[in-house]
Amino acid sequence: MQSLILALVAFVGSHFLMSHPLRAPMVARLGENAFRGVYSLVSLATFAWVVMAFRAAPRGAYLWMPDDLIWGIASGLMLLGSILFVGSLIGNPAMPAPGAEAAAKKPVHGVFHITRHPMMWGFALWAIVHALVAPYAASLALTGGMLILALGGSAGQDGKKAALMGAAWADWSSRTHFMPFGAQITGKASWKTAWPGLTLVLAGIVIWLGISYVHPMLGAPVAGIWRWL
Repeated sequence: MQSLILALVAFVGSHFLMSHPLRAPMVARLGENAFRGVYSLVSLATFAWVVMAFRAAPRGAYLWMPDDLIWGIASGLMLLGSILFVGSLIGNPAMPAPGAEAAAKKPVHGVFHITRHPMMWGFALWAIVHALVAPYAASLALTGGMLILALGGSAGQDGKKAALMGAAWADWSSRTHFMPFGAQITGKASWKTAWPGLTLVLAGIVIWLGISYVHPMLGAPVAGIWRWL
């Protein structure tokens, strides 16, 4: 557990540091391409440490036993996470791409009606789901670290993009919401806009079915709809 906690601190901490306070000085010293290489290398190395430490950590007792109701809620949340992740790959102003500013000026579309950080919320939902169905110490440490990274990264991304893109990001933020379905709950948008489109929903279902199908092949419990088939 000690190794797992240290690995999570290294993985999450290096992401925050290199994405925010250390990014500008590192880019100035190394150049953009070299910085990306270092960022990727550190991320892969610390992630590998997390995986190895998690596998070696003792499982311990479950805090509660997940029943069919918990598994059903978790499966539904993971389907939503899959749809958000797929939709985040299309026209996402938060991505480090040359066309980010132009994307921010376009009408809100797809999963961005649900949240302006669909990829990060996809990861956050993954963490919440796995905490629900595997509530033992090592799992809660792992999922807690991933949840902090996803939501803290989203908040940090708002600040970074506001500084980089100025009015374009401010306008995008005013037309979207941080929290999933926040625009609909607050009355900023109608609930009809929460439907991201048939193509994205079908793509999310395919990914959800596929990943949950291979779950037991990775040494994990049978998950998703396969639990009841």
